[in-house]
Amino acid sequence: MEIRDLEKTGYFGYLFFIKYDGTKFDSFDENKDMRSVKGEFKKLLSENNISYYKGVQQAGRTDKDVSAKENILYINTKQELNLSKFENNSDTIEIFDIKKTLPYLELPKLIEKRHYIYRYPADKIKNNISEINKRCTELSGKHDVSGFTTKKGKELKEKVRELTVYYENEELHFLGSSFMPQQVRIMSGYILNNKKQPLEGKYLTLEKMIFSQELEDMIIHKDNVINEINVEKIERNKEFIFFYVKKSKKGEVIGNKGKNIKKLREKYGKIIIKEL
Repeated sequence: MEIRDLEKTGYFGYLFFIKYDGTKFDSFDENKDMRSVKGEFKKLLSENNISYYKGVQQAGRTDKDVSAKENILYINTKQELNLSKFENNSDTIEIFDIKKTLPYLELPKLIEKRHYIYRYPADKIKNNISEINKRCTELSGKHDVSGFTTKKGKELKEKVRELTVYYENEELHFLGSSFMPQQVRIMSGYILNNKKQPLEGKYLTLEKMIFSQELEDMIIHKDNVINEINVEKIERNKEFIFFYVKKSKKGEVIGNKGKNIKKLREKYGKIIIKEL
């Protein structure tokens, strides 16, 4: 984004880090008369009187019964959000962190990798360790994975995925940038039980999201180093610095014909003035 775009908009983006037990939901996306992860999240936003621009984005969808130790939902809002002031009254979703970002991100494209773990009971596994490791090696790398998806997944144009698969401490790990529908559960069936059939979702967990460097650079943090007259608060990310000022002092910070802000930008970099 350009400085002018950030000066004109009142919106910022917010990443909500969530965890949940997938067995308590009927689906991830909203469906009529069904309990969904996204629906429960929207309910929490409403209870906290948070309005947002357009919809809610997700870093990753999870199938029915699949849990998440870390998933991320994203909104754009003009309100200043803080985890300490957010009331989480849900018995099915825990919001454990909130991070501020630049607005209008396409979140799924900014996630570098997703880490899933399949924890299948040992007494249900039919293949031995040697065979399991052999199949993990076979499926790791860049392949056409259309043999490990649903009929709907086979209709997708892009069928090649790159992933790392390994078995450790009786847990089956999948690490990749994107997955086709039911790909992990079907691959788990093939690796553990020699059948290309999806194993139960209740044993699968979305463990962690790994950010791209581009997304890391967009996250906004407090700055406690810079100190300027008439500037009440300062935040920054890798590229931009946000000076928050009272409306009555905005003119003084900018200066006649932008003289003061020009000097500040020469001193600090790409400064954006925001009214408190």
